[in-house]
Amino acid sequence: MTNSFARGLIMLPDIAANIDAVRHEITRMCAHADVPENQPELIAVSKVQPLEKVRAALEAGHRVFGENRVQEAEERWGTLKPEYDGVILHLIGSLQTNKAADAVALFDVIQSVDRIKLARALAREMEKQSKSLPIYLQVNTGREDQKGGVLKEDLPALYNECKNLGLSVVGLMCIPPVGDDPSLHFALLKKFAKELGLERLSMGMSGDYALAAAMGATDIRVGTAIFGARDYA
Repeated sequence: MTNSFARGLIMLPDIAANIDAVRHEITRMCAHADVPENQPELIAVSKVQPLEKVRAALEAGHRVFGENRVQEAEERWGTLKPEYDGVILHLIGSLQTNKAADAVALFDVIQSVDRIKLARALAREMEKQSKSLPIYLQVNTGREDQKGGVLKEDLPALYNECKNLGLSVVGLMCIPPVGDDPSLHFALLKKFAKELGLERLSMGMSGDYALAAAMGATDIRVGTAIFGARDYA
């Protein structure tokens, strides 16, 4: 064994152990906050991660993953998905309308619907492909110009249009601004969902997933806590 190969093995994190640790912390926080027994869905965010790390998660038995970009997801999961039974893919990144057909073909859940034009494009593609995917409406709780998501005042109109289009809206998703107290944004999302009669809340990432679990998240998106830091080089 060469030294470089040995170093590569050392640098590869124990994905299975990381998944177990995240799940344990979620369970602990749900118990601490007296959250109902149905555990949040753990979505392993595999964007930009090397294939060997994603395979390690699959070999550990994990089957729910999140991707940000349609093209990257196609390149990774076009070959991986047929190899492993039961894989569920969530699109958690922004989606352009010209990628709606590809997204409907590949993904099982779309979490980033934030405008009526996109909702209409997805409805057309689902009808063409005879598929009905659950969707989440992404809410820009921090009102950040550079971030996707519908503003709170436009949320009812987007929700009503999605329902009129026959889309299966199951919940809301948010990404709190960096530096803000995420609990404020989680509370807002929960309030908006209750007003619309929606049950699912996709909130919480590697830095705040335990808090999200305690505040009633049903879907938690964790990347670096499972796979380690991303290399964008």
